[in-house]
Amino acid sequence: MKSLIGIWITLMTLALVAEEAKPAFFPGGETEIDVSAADRAEQAFQKWTDPEVWEEKDPTEDPYYWNFEVVGRHVFLRVIKGGNREGLLEVWLKKESGPEYVIYKTYRIARFSGRLGPKTAQGDLQAPEGFYYVSRNRMNPRSNFHLSMNLGYPNKFDRYHGRTGDYLMIHGNRVSVGCYAMTDASIEQIYTLVDAALTNGQRIVRVHCFPFEMTEENLEIVEGDEHESFWKNLKEGWDWFEERRIPPDVGVSEGKYSFSNP
Repeated sequence: MKSLIGIWITLMTLALVAEEAKPAFFPGGETEIDVSAADRAEQAFQKWTDPEVWEEKDPTEDPYYWNFEVVGRHVFLRVIKGGNREGLLEVWLKKESGPEYVIYKTYRIARFSGRLGPKTAQGDLQAPEGFYYVSRNRMNPRSNFHLSMNLGYPNKFDRYHGRTGDYLMIHGNRVSVGCYAMTDASIEQIYTLVDAALTNGQRIVRVHCFPFEMTEENLEIVEGDEHESFWKNLKEGWDWFEERRIPPDVGVSEGKYSFSNP
């Protein structure tokens, strides 16, 4: 098995190169909203849907790159771990016409706990890898971590393999014990987009979580790793979206993820 440190260094380099080509990268930051306020979700939603609340700053320019007109479109989230504190969360939005999704913005993940590889047991501090989704009842506007979205771990695949754990989320506050932690400014934007999409008729928002960009080159780097077979299965879902730009329906067949037209 190749050196884990060597794998991480190589993947971090690849992630940084890939990042340079992605549009509207937002590294995140703090928020002026009181994170203990009972109406913080409502304040965040107004902040990112009403341009009139802005006075001195222009949210359409660097560093926010915000577009008020896209709020309400259907959303797809893709997480790419890479190296810790180098991970990325991509927000894809459905086109105004047609079923395909286009990249809207890339966010820096402030922190995820653990290392490359799936979550397998309660308390292992691993952030999950696999295919999850957020529904209305998984949104938490009163989270202890500013705002949060529950991924629904363990999913059917995880349960098939006896994996345990709960309350795995995308949230703010920068700290993680198995979740994907964003900065508070980042989670406000992401939460607003997901909330608006669910309000606008999207039943679930799919969240696909990968250890790295699932290219043949990257899989060659991790050849011989204990998770190689699992990652090859994840690549099938990655390739489905890359080829069609439509998030697939995800099932489980004989202990493996399976993919079909939504």
